[in-house]
Amino acid sequence: MGAVRSRHSYAGQSVAERQVERRALFFDAALTVFAEKTYAHSSVTDICAVAGLSRRQFYEQYTDREELLVEVYDRIHEQARDAVAQALVTAGATEPRVLTDVAIRAYIEAVVGDIRKAKVAFVEIVGVSEAVERHRAEVRDRWGAVVEAAAASLPGVRTPPGGWRVAMAAFIGAVNGLVHQWSLDDPRPPVDVLVDVLTTLLTALALPGDASA
Repeated sequence: MGAVRSRHSYAGQSVAERQVERRALFFDAALTVFAEKTYAHSSVTDICAVAGLSRRQFYEQYTDREELLVEVYDRIHEQARDAVAQALVTAGATEPRVLTDVAIRAYIEAVVGDIRKAKVAFVEIVGVSEAVERHRAEVRDRWGAVVEAAAASLPGVRTPPGGWRVAMAAFIGAVNGLVHQWSLDDPRPPVDVLVDVLTTLLTALALPGDASA
C-alpha cells in the first residue's frame, strides 16, 4: 500500500479532491488497459497497476470493471458533445452543409484523436452485456436528439425518411461501424476520409435531393 500511495501526493487535499484524482487515474488507466489488452482479457488488477492505486481504492469507486467501462464510454461521448457544441458556436456560418462538416469534424477529432478512445468507445464496449447494450442505445438516442435539435434551427433541412429517430439510428450505426473499422486498419485512412464519408451520409439524410450540390 505504501509503495502504491507514494506515487500520489494527497497533502492538503480534501476527501472529495482525492476521490476526483483517483477517478481520473482510473479513467486514464482504463483507457490504456482496455485498448491494449482488450476489455475481455483485462482485470481490475491490470487497471490498478497502471493507475498506481490499490484494488481497495478501486472498489471504493466502482462496483466492477463494467461500471468503469461505462463511465469511460460516457465521458468520451460527453467530451465529443462538448467539442461539437464549441465548434458550432465558433463556426461563424449558417449554411447547413458547412455546419454539418464542422460538427462531424469536431466529433471525429474528439473520438479518434486518442486511439485509445476510439478502441474503447467503438470496439471494446460492443456486446459486453445486455445492460451495456441498452445503455449504448440510450446514448445513440441522445445523439439523435442533439442532431435533430440542431437541424431544426437551420434553413433547408428536412425531416429524413422515417423521421429523425430512424435516420439517426442508421447514421450512428454508420459512425460506429466506420470508426470501428478505422481503429482496426493498418495503416489507418486519414481523418479527412472519415469526415468526408460521414458528412456525405448526413447531408444526404438531412438535405435530400441536394446532397451532391
